Amino acid sequence: MSHTEAVTASLSADRRTRELAEAADGRVADVLVVGLGATGAGAALDAAARGLDVVAVDAHDLAFGTSRWSSKLIHGGLRYLASAQFDVAHESAVERGVLMTRTAPHLVAAQPFVLPLTPLVSRAQASLAWAGFRAGDVLRLAARTPRQVLPAPRRLSATEAGHLAPAVRAGGLRGGLLSWDGRVTDDARLVTALARTAAAHGARVLTRTRVLELTGSGARVRDELTGEEGEIRARAVINATGVWAGDLVDGIRIRPSRGTHLVLRSERLGTLPAGLHIPIPGETNRFVLVLPQGDGRVYVGLTDEPVDGAVPDVPEVPETDIGFLLDVLGSVLHTPVRRDEVVGAFAGLRPLLDSGGHDGPGDAQARTSDISRRHAVLTSSEGVTTIVGGKLTTYRRMAQDAVDAAAEARGLPARPSPTAGLPLVGAAAPGRLRALPAPRRLVRRYGTEATAVQALAEREPHLAGRVLPGHPVTRAELAWAARHEGALDAADLLDRRTRIGLVPADRTEALAAADEILAEAGARS
Repeated sequence: MSHTEAVTASLSADRRTRELAEAADGRVADVLVVGLGATGAGAALDAAARGLDVVAVDAHDLAFGTSRWSSKLIHGGLRYLASAQFDVAHESAVERGVLMTRTAPHLVAAQPFVLPLTPLVSRAQASLAWAGFRAGDVLRLAARTPRQVLPAPRRLSATEAGHLAPAVRAGGLRGGLLSWDGRVTDDARLVTALARTAAAHGARVLTRTRVLELTGSGARVRDELTGEEGEIRARAVINATGVWAGDLVDGIRIRPSRGTHLVLRSERLGTLPAGLHIPIPGETNRFVLVLPQGDGRVYVGLTDEPVDGAVPDVPEVPETDIGFLLDVLGSVLHTPVRRDEVVGAFAGLRPLLDSGGHDGPGDAQARTSDISRRHAVLTSSEGVTTIVGGKLTTYRRMAQDAVDAAAEARGLPARPSPTAGLPLVGAAAPGRLRALPAPRRLVRRYGTEATAVQALAEREPHLAGRVLPGHPVTRAELAWAARHEGALDAADLLDRRTRIGLVPADRTEALAAADEILAEAGARS
């Protein structure tokens, strides 16, 4: 991205106000995208990169919904091989490679995992898992992801497994299986990078802009900051609102699935050189994952439970999910984790498409883990294009397919999608990233912009300190988010631009700093 594009990628409160007024002044955009999660932000980027005039809106913030509640993994599709979804598995592996090698190598890197071979894992189960990991490596090869990007799986001795998984009970440990997958530093930061890259290509990215009514030619919207209503007109409309898609377009049936994660302090499990795969008893292809984050926290997830009723803005975590995860985790640890050692928890709702095949006797609670993760593009009678299903890893392909369908349905002169080779804000080749004169943690979160974040702390010394003890985020990062990443309030800063808010006690302690940073940003504008 050029210097000019980097400047135009900055999102701010002033830019939002100006561009919302422009979007609602009666002009007709080529494309209106509703929803600014990964798929919606990806669709905005895809359309803008093709030369189309784009407006993208969300009732809340960037990555407010499902896109901030993932496991932070960019999966290669191994799980889908077991259910014979070969096309989904291959697509996942391809998209993982795109992110790791071309579009976001600063945000997505290889993550090692150890499956400890405890007495609870039979030799037959171990053989099946090993065959799966080998098949995953074949997927890597088919996707043309280089070996130096994703190393090969291998067997571990008991000593090696104990070194990589020191928290696991040593008694009866007969070895382990080492595998690799993709991991995104922060899913919400990926969405922010997508939105800012779209803005650099001319898209108007408008948060706090709620759609009240949606048609094939635009939307009636309300500015959630002022209460003012207006109309945004467009030649094509894409509904990328995930689990809320059916609220805007009739005939869309979503079957949400809840994925819950626990948050632990890193010291509770000690040094974790790798993540862990812990087999779920009675399951052949599902694991609880232990995911070290490098910020003093560890995530443990995840569940896959059907959700009935109205879809909440922020899903609640039931105690049954917490108990389930603690039970599976405790099955392999020296000392089981107590409930009072869980410092946070979060849940996301997967927007699975209900194909209508679950209406028979006993199917009311049919397993959402068995529903296909294929995405679908649907066009309503009014001409609204809706994209549903899929997962974080395949957001780019989902966005491309949605824009293709919308352009074809409405006769837009769109060029072929360039996004498979289009670097996001901050992306660069690994060698250049390693050479940047900035802390490695900042490089993993900001890429080439890490030097600018670091310079901000040096230029304004009051921003150099940490927001709270025991967490690495600095006040400069909050200031950067308020000045360049479209953060409008403390929740944007603490819950999405950073992940401080995943631990309620940390969030409370950091609120004063967030408010101070926002006040400074307002005074500068």
